[in-house]
Amino acid sequence: MYPARLDDKGRLKLPAEFQRYLGGLPEKRLFVTSLDRRIATIYPIEVWKGNEKFFESYTEDPEKARNVAFTAADLGSEGEMDAQGRIQFSTELRRELGIENQPVRLQAFNGSIQVLSDAIYQARRAASAKSPESDVMALQKAGLK
Repeated sequence: MYPARLDDKGRLKLPAEFQRYLGGLPEKRLFVTSLDRRIATIYPIEVWKGNEKFFESYTEDPEKARNVAFTAADLGSEGEMDAQGRIQFSTELRRELGIENQPVRLQAFNGSIQVLSDAIYQARRAASAKSPESDVMALQKAGLK
């Protein structure tokens, strides 16, 4: 979990570790969006293309897939990390999530980078603190090392 901030132009400066990860990918394009209108996600374009294929082929509840794909397209934009390690967020995404010129937290998750507003971070922190011992014990029984 890394603290960060979007600047007044809507750019997010990534920590050096994330810059190295994204800079080492063969394809430099990124897709920045939100699937749930709460948390922003920075996807390497290859990961995002996999999500698009998933939306197209998901037959269990096509309406849900259509809705999530719409949200992603509505708030998303393609871009690249600049030479200073910054990524541009669309105006629509910043406003929808309330992260314009605000502190955020970054977390690597499933091959992407999640961007949490302070409110979402605090809510997740509180939720994870409710039963940490029993949560860990349950996951250890399931194979967590």
